Amino acid sequence: MTISVEHNHREHLLKSLVAMLGQQIPTAAIITEIEQLRAFECDAFTTMRQLPLLTVLPETIEQVQHVMRCCYQLDIPVVARGAGTGLTAGSMPVENGVLLGMSRFDQIHNIDLDNRTALIGPGVRNQAVSDATAPYNLYFAPDPSSQLACSVGGNVAENAGGVHCLKYGLTVHNVLELEIVTIEGELITLGSAALDAAGYDLTAVMTGSEGLLGIVVKIRVKLLPIPEYKKVMLAAFATIEDAGHAIAAVIGAGIIPAGLEMIDQTGIRAIEELMHAGYPVDAAAVIICELDGSAADVEDELNRVIRIFRALNADDIQIASNAVESKRIWAARKAAFPALARLAPDNYIMDGTIPRRALSQVWNQINQLAEEYQLQVVNVFHAGDGNMHPSILFDSSDESQHQRAFELGTRILELCIEVGGTISGEHGIGLEKINQMCLQFSSSELQQFHALKRAFDDKQLLNPGKQIPTLARCAEFNAMHVHHGDMPFPHLERF
Repeated sequence: MTISVEHNHREHLLKSLVAMLGQQIPTAAIITEIEQLRAFECDAFTTMRQLPLLTVLPETIEQVQHVMRCCYQLDIPVVARGAGTGLTAGSMPVENGVLLGMSRFDQIHNIDLDNRTALIGPGVRNQAVSDATAPYNLYFAPDPSSQLACSVGGNVAENAGGVHCLKYGLTVHNVLELEIVTIEGELITLGSAALDAAGYDLTAVMTGSEGLLGIVVKIRVKLLPIPEYKKVMLAAFATIEDAGHAIAAVIGAGIIPAGLEMIDQTGIRAIEELMHAGYPVDAAAVIICELDGSAADVEDELNRVIRIFRALNADDIQIASNAVESKRIWAARKAAFPALARLAPDNYIMDGTIPRRALSQVWNQINQLAEEYQLQVVNVFHAGDGNMHPSILFDSSDESQHQRAFELGTRILELCIEVGGTISGEHGIGLEKINQMCLQFSSSELQQFHALKRAFDDKQLLNPGKQIPTLARCAEFNAMHVHHGDMPFPHLERF
């Protein structure tokens, strides 16, 4: 009886919503068929799946406004989705909610050469911005590993970074202005085309808010001149400790490389097997260092970095002699996660940030945890800014492995907090890490987050249940955590 009532309610809700949406949105842009909806049931974090009530693919800002007004009137949740490359279930649909696909907002509206900005739609691919501006000797600095596929709107939602964010910042540092549609359907502008704007910095608040505060429909990004000169080097180390000390020593010397990456031996071998990039497979760890700027400054810093690396026992230093070799080194690094996919059926890619001083300590502790849980973990770090991406390899068809993988992931996130770090560097929170938010923040801090959410979304309809846990959820999680109870996050309430 209950099932029948729920089914009838869903059908009535669906029929009412489709009729309202159809007043301004073409029928072909409203997807209701189950098999078609499966394409939207998860992001790249595939362990969690949920079919939406329906998916809408708008093409204009007016259509987005119409969707929001309809959902607000009917109290229907809305989850925005870009390219679906997210790794935390942040764009996973909500049951009986609308999935708002923004992929058709893929236009570059304007490139302002005088002010070095571009006005783009949220569906524009990250790499496409740099491709379009390269003829003007400009580029868009944030460069996540998924930049060939990920959308800039998604980058804004998660505050994405990349291998060059050490020097050039995260997405938040490279966005000037956002146009958003509120849950009530109002179009507002945050920030400005100028370098600063009056009032609260709501552009920064929106960046990294994971779709909880509004729907981004236009983005004005900063463009930077392509560096005059760059050098890329690859250094091999026999121990994790030496590699960790080398990272800290470079930054401590006042050198800020464009990129400073670290990969462990398993990662090196997997990458080399796939890419044949000349990585030294016998090294315990390798560091990739890119320096850019004027030729004189880069050559000076290069020599200083080489001295630092050699003083810390680097036993193989390769320096790219041209752009082709530089591209080879970086292409291999960006292929790290596809390479790891060859090692196991499933790969749980973690994301946390720690102080640089704790790099080798945390690396060793992660390896100890991997032994405890009898799972293989491959460590790939944006080491210069302490953003690490341990990858837990497992087979999800084995329930024991599946459970151990997520328990190990929880322990790694807790370790980040223990050493003074944070549970996200660029992937966001979504549903994956929502329990660990209870450890990262106090109840009073979480209450302030909820107050901000209500200021933008009084009915709590935008991406509900993501990023910010309820205090009740935290009370339950912390009680279980203290008593070492078994409470895997997929089975917790979402609201």
